[in-house]
Amino acid sequence: MSQKKYFTTPIYYVNDVPHIGHAYCTIVTDVLARYYRLLGYDVIFSTGTDEHGQKIQKTAEANGETPIELANRVVKRFEDLWTLLNISNDVFIRTTEKRHAHVVQELFYKIYQKNDIYLGEYEGWYCRPCETYLTETQLKEGKCPECNRPVEKLKEDSFFFRMSKYQDQLLAYIENNPHFVFPATRRNEVLNFIKDGLKDISISRTTMSWGIPVPEIPGLNLTKKHYIYVWFDALINYLTAIGFEQDNSKVEEYWPEAVHILGKDIIKFHAIIWPTILLAADLQPPKQVIAHGFINLAGEKMSKSKGNVIDPYAVVNEYGVDPFRYFLMKEISFGLDGLFSFEALQQRYNSELANELGNLLNRTLSMVKKYFDASTPPFLEESLSKEGKELQSLAQELRFVVEAALTDYDFGLILEEIWKVIRRANKYIEEAAPWTLAKEGKTEKLGTVMYTLLETIRIIALYTAPFMPASSQKIWDQLEIKKDITKVTISEESNWGQINTGHQVGNALPIFPRRE
Repeated sequence: MSQKKYFTTPIYYVNDVPHIGHAYCTIVTDVLARYYRLLGYDVIFSTGTDEHGQKIQKTAEANGETPIELANRVVKRFEDLWTLLNISNDVFIRTTEKRHAHVVQELFYKIYQKNDIYLGEYEGWYCRPCETYLTETQLKEGKCPECNRPVEKLKEDSFFFRMSKYQDQLLAYIENNPHFVFPATRRNEVLNFIKDGLKDISISRTTMSWGIPVPEIPGLNLTKKHYIYVWFDALINYLTAIGFEQDNSKVEEYWPEAVHILGKDIIKFHAIIWPTILLAADLQPPKQVIAHGFINLAGEKMSKSKGNVIDPYAVVNEYGVDPFRYFLMKEISFGLDGLFSFEALQQRYNSELANELGNLLNRTLSMVKKYFDASTPPFLEESLSKEGKELQSLAQELRFVVEAALTDYDFGLILEEIWKVIRRANKYIEEAAPWTLAKEGKTEKLGTVMYTLLETIRIIALYTAPFMPASSQKIWDQLEIKKDITKVTISEESNWGQINTGHQVGNALPIFPRRE
């Protein structure tokens, strides 16, 4: 039985259209899912949309539409963008689905029966844009500490989740599982927050009607109808997506391998509130919660109010899908804030994609066509130079580099190691000087050089596929390798010598034309 992996993005709130931050998080998760499939794992990759809450209700009213009409319209934008960006998710979960409402109500009632949900009165501050309850001490100069917007005072009956009860258990869990929260800076932030003391949290509202109703509780007569707080509802999507309460054997297989990928601004919801809900429901926390940083423009955080939000559609229309994916994964060190600039994208596109990878493919195929009529020559070990052996070794060592770097989510390192092979291959062409070997009639040596370059390019495309799936497939297509690069595994394809002597390669066509 193959090993399992379960990767999730956060579910994105439908009060706004998708932006580059959504795109980055989803591309990171897609690269992870694709790499683990390549390593032979059985992967489920889930993303989706968070569609309940007072903010959605108010926005819909202002637009003269119903909340579900607003949700349907914005959901289409997310689905279309993921299709455009070649996102390989297996599940798209919406919190307005009936199956999700069922799971949320079941968990709510289960936790209530344990006396870990109780009825009380909430009086305090509330940030409507963040859908977050805040205490007086959490306010920053009287405003929300996350979005810096004004907060409002609320007083209403509410169900509370007894989160304080699980403080010590959660603290012990995180201390005993040092990789539960990644990177270390976020882990320390979470630990400090827990050590300051967890309080019970309000998990229902009576002042809205766009949400999942609190289930009927025998013997409890409520004067007002309660709706479940949007974050309690939203977090449970990770269970709904893999069939909780529908296919529990599937849950048993995949949930122990759950990895949540999300922005650092929602780490407390995922690393504190969510694990305590699961503990209260007698379920184990996810395997890992990993947080990425913000994408900034010219040194400042992007925001709608500043008018500096980057539209992923615009970048893709200008540069293409794979260069956009490549740039985000190479330019931004995972876990840290990163800068986006069109100048840096242009530079990486021309230097790394067009000049280094593109030229390596074009030169190699052109020479095989010129010297061997596009037929793969034989590979003779005894004709392989010291430089050729070095290139062969680098290409075959990529597997070990990738597997080690994945555990630290060091995507930049993976790409740097791949590009070491690409640069070494380009240097090998200059060292071997195929044009001189051809002129001197050294056919065996020339053939070994060409075979070494073809095999190296085949292996390079295997490892670039999670980052640039369409372009990597085009490389294999030009090599006339009749396989779907997204359906193979490293164990099948990483060994040297997969291209047969006499195999006809295709024509060299520019995959990354230079941009001026």
